[in-house]
Amino acid sequence: MTPYEFGGRTAVLTGAASGIGEQLAYGLAARGSDLVLVDVDPTRLKEVAARIDRVHPGRSVQMLVADLSDRSAVEGVATQVLAEHPSIGLLVNNAGMALGGRFDQVTVDEFEKVMNVNFRAPFLLTHALLPALKATPGAHLVNVSSLFGLIAPAGQSAYSASKFALRGLSQVLQSELADDGIGVTTVHPGGIRTRIAENAVVGSGVPADEVEPNRKIFDKLLTYPPEKAARQILDAVAKRKARLLIASSAKMPDLLARLLPVGHARIIRAATSARVSRRTPQEVAR
Repeated sequence: MTPYEFGGRTAVLTGAASGIGEQLAYGLAARGSDLVLVDVDPTRLKEVAARIDRVHPGRSVQMLVADLSDRSAVEGVATQVLAEHPSIGLLVNNAGMALGGRFDQVTVDEFEKVMNVNFRAPFLLTHALLPALKATPGAHLVNVSSLFGLIAPAGQSAYSASKFALRGLSQVLQSELADDGIGVTTVHPGGIRTRIAENAVVGSGVPADEVEPNRKIFDKLLTYPPEKAARQILDAVAKRKARLLIASSAKMPDLLARLLPVGHARIIRAATSARVSRRTPQEVAR
């Protein structure tokens, strides 16, 4: 495929109000793209749009506030985008949420919400916006999976399930959309310095005395600058790379998983010193 051209095209970006998404918005504007920014946080979304308007006054920036865990909201975003942008150059499914706790410590509703944000929303948006992507020669799709779409540590059942699912969908689409001239990049960030640990939902069955220690453990792993991650993603789009691993915290576990398909889990758990309770909610209540 020819290199992706950012200038003069519209990019749709979810999770645009913070972290990697915020930095992607700035990077896309700097490279000449008009923007449709989607996020659940209206205040921070306005701040991002205002900054782009100050630095790049010629860019068109549309803000759509939506809770992507709600199917009707996702469908509403797709309908509005299609009505106003019959052709788009780039779709970046970046929005995500985390949920901590063993499988038996999270409720079905908690699990489903993570799946809805991290997998169903990208699936629905991609399916709905595919005609607009096909209408743009050389369009591109980015799905932001995770380190936990490469490995599946204890205490991350919902998050890993959603990110593995997104990885699988992306790989299928990479093959299927090649004939349409649409590139697909699957991104697996490692420990990026974002608010995901701070904003992570904790399963209702997780013992209270374990919440903060585990949050601090994972927060310490989030050190890679989001602006650097965003730049790597956009460079990967320009080069039409199919797969991007960001930071050694993603590359090393991926290598371990390839070399030791079973044994890598024990090594990773020992390395992170994550303490995942084996107590059930009933035992905690005693």
